[in-house]
Amino acid sequence: MLIARGLNKNFQSYKKAPGFKGAVRSFFHREYTIKSAVNNFDLDIGKGEIVALLGPNGAGKTTLMKMFTGIIVPTSGALTINGFQPWNRQKEFRKKIALVMGQKSQLWWDIPAMDSFLLLQRYYEISDNQFKNRIEEMSELLQVKELLHIHVKKLSLGERMKLELMASLLHSPDIIFLDEPTIGLDLVAQDSIREFIKDYHRNHNVTILLTSHYMADVHALCKRLVLIIDGKKSFDGALDKFEKILGHEKSVSFSFAEAQERDNELWRDYGPVWSSENTNLALRIPEEKIRSVSISILQNFPVTDFATEKLPIERVMKTLIERPEILQNA
Repeated sequence: MLIARGLNKNFQSYKKAPGFKGAVRSFFHREYTIKSAVNNFDLDIGKGEIVALLGPNGAGKTTLMKMFTGIIVPTSGALTINGFQPWNRQKEFRKKIALVMGQKSQLWWDIPAMDSFLLLQRYYEISDNQFKNRIEEMSELLQVKELLHIHVKKLSLGERMKLELMASLLHSPDIIFLDEPTIGLDLVAQDSIREFIKDYHRNHNVTILLTSHYMADVHALCKRLVLIIDGKKSFDGALDKFEKILGHEKSVSFSFAEAQERDNELWRDYGPVWSSENTNLALRIPEEKIRSVSISILQNFPVTDFATEKLPIERVMKTLIERPEILQNA
């Protein structure tokens, strides 16, 4: 469904010295700078896959999504989406894809969502019968039947996001690009959006590429993860492999009855993360040492609560962003 080879995107901008003299000087002689947003990026995504595209702010995720959907043209490299070159923007290509951006709206603000849906029906040349069936299916899955005829501006953010998803999927695309689909939503709305995406994928076997800063989105939806740092692909593989990239470690948390000293040999070597009150401690401990370290802490300190879990993906991400050289040996 998606094949990218040696994909590059550079942006050119010019520098101007401050003041009137700087303006005059730049009029006759401009100094340009080149920023590489995406660098030699390769990617293959098969039909029916759900893949997470992750990375820090400014890593190149949104630039990639815009290239994949034809909004911007690559500087160099090869790219095909479902057999099409996106930047040619053929009519048939536009019918095969959908782009959902959590911070952008395609619904008209001052009219009910159904009016926007009817406009999209004509744009995508959807038959009346297909349109009716799709509205019925998605409005039931998202539980928004009673919202279809209410002006969009009167809806909550979570309600609008559900209707945005409906608008993007009315034409039954083969591949869906989700760029921060749950950004700004409360926990209930986030969970509702995730459940809808899972159900829709299960029913239609569409291909989905997801970017998100909420790791709960990734855990709930994806089995494969692609990490991009400074415009370069740094990791591409299974989610469980990514979680173990720092080794077979677990996150172990302790709650104490009273504040503790931070400098203690029992936890000094396990990346201690403290609460501001020094009453909660999280450690990253190798699996073979969990028993001995935990027993020592439980026996010597006033522990009121104790829990262990897999090393959170957020912590793996933070470590790799701070120390990308780790990936060279992964």
